[in-house]
Amino acid sequence: MQHHAARRRLPDSERCSTPSASFRPSVDSHRPWVCLHPVDSWRKFRSAAAMSGFASLCRPFLRISCGSYNVIRQVEAAGPLLSFVLIGFVCEGCSRTDQYPNRPITLVCPWAAGGGTDRVSRQIAQYLENELDVPVNVINAAGGQGVTGHARGLQARPDGYTLCMMTPELNMLHWRGLTDLSWQSCEPLMSLNEDPAALFVRTESPFKTITDLEEVVRASPGELKASGTANLGTWHLAMAGWLLSFDCQPTDVVWIPMRGAAPSLTELMSGGIDLVCCSVPEARTLLDGGKLLCLGVMADRRLDLPGLDQHPTLKEQGSDWTFTGWRGLGVPRETAPDVQKRLVTALQKIVKGESKHEGKTFPEYMDGEGFERTWRATDDFAAFLERSDATMGELLRRKELQGVGSGRIGPYDFPWVAGGLSIGSLLVIGSVAFRARHAGPVVEVVSRHPAAGSLSVNWITFVVVPLATAAYALTADTTGYIPIAAAILLVFSLLLGSPLRTAVSLAALASVAIYQLFTCLLRVPLPPGWLGW
Repeated sequence: MQHHAARRRLPDSERCSTPSASFRPSVDSHRPWVCLHPVDSWRKFRSAAAMSGFASLCRPFLRISCGSYNVIRQVEAAGPLLSFVLIGFVCEGCSRTDQYPNRPITLVCPWAAGGGTDRVSRQIAQYLENELDVPVNVINAAGGQGVTGHARGLQARPDGYTLCMMTPELNMLHWRGLTDLSWQSCEPLMSLNEDPAALFVRTESPFKTITDLEEVVRASPGELKASGTANLGTWHLAMAGWLLSFDCQPTDVVWIPMRGAAPSLTELMSGGIDLVCCSVPEARTLLDGGKLLCLGVMADRRLDLPGLDQHPTLKEQGSDWTFTGWRGLGVPRETAPDVQKRLVTALQKIVKGESKHEGKTFPEYMDGEGFERTWRATDDFAAFLERSDATMGELLRRKELQGVGSGRIGPYDFPWVAGGLSIGSLLVIGSVAFRARHAGPVVEVVSRHPAAGSLSVNWITFVVVPLATAAYALTADTTGYIPIAAAILLVFSLLLGSPLRTAVSLAALASVAIYQLFTCLLRVPLPPGWLGW
């Protein structure tokens, strides 16, 4: 008789004899949560890694995914090495010092990618990275006729980690009642350039001079279509002023609102509109390619850059109208003075050509792209903003511009409409689910794990998503991304029927991994919150 030794499956508590050990980096009284040098990291973390419970933490995932006990044993054997990798991965983002800056900075551009403001924003971000030694990420927050981007940049937390590339719309929007933001809502840092507006048509257009265009506008008001930015944006006001200068109305040329010069020029080349008003550098690529014709620059004199001095001004052709756009950096009100000083010092080095990126200074880049590079220091910039605000107010209060681009529903009405539709949709879905539950058999979703039980379809599953979204929006800046993301993942995992141990493990690991992926690899800043990562 052959006797076979009976195999008994040990419970989890007996199969893993490696005790769990929690770990926290050493705390220094002056620099809390400071990451160690890799060599010191190994010496400090070696014993903790060997004693960690990484294998037991991963066991629920392996059991569910592959069901192989041998795989579980292999992971348990590799526990110390994997633990060290995990600890190093986590500690990559836990460095925190008192010196500013110590984490990525966001630069908000209020207009679409590809336009002049976007190009200047991305270029200045590269030079700021060199000077500040942290990533500077440009985010295009277009929409709302400039309200979206300026509000996102100037209503952020005043900690110096959100900059705003401001444009003349900042001094227009509050005069139109679209927002309470004005130049007094920010701490001006420095203006970077000032570009005059110009009028462009396709090369094959019948208009060869500004006089040809004026004659058609007078003869057929409302026939031509133009664009360059949003309604009553910088370039729209430039064109409106030009129309008023020869006794026409701003509505005699139909303005098609768009999110910046780049999409407007694309529409012009496709034949959707007849002309574009924007700055010369924004149209330079098409100009150099012979696809556009500049009818006139709204400046006192011709541009003095090579290749751009051939384009005539409106003054040369009998018009006294001039209009100049500008771009400058600002931070939210009440940003600490030492943070402002650090940023201004870096910006001064950049605009003076003392900083290089890929062997080229910022002034050299601006000259090469055809951007005018007049810059103003902090006090001069603040005085310029005040004068510009008064000028825009006087222009926008003219009766000829009253009602231009306005309608029954303004941009601030759409969030209320969208919110009402969302609430109505949730009520309808909840009502249908309630009736289905009481009118027929209950639909059940059975988990693969036998201990998970089942989950009935009920009203909780229909409100948890908006509740989680609202919780993140209201608490992420205070608590940070990791705690609120972990809490949301935990709730979703439990609702989907995962056992508590698996849900906690998934929430802890996934929230940290996602944070590291976005902040370290993709360089997308997430709220640091309590942990200060």
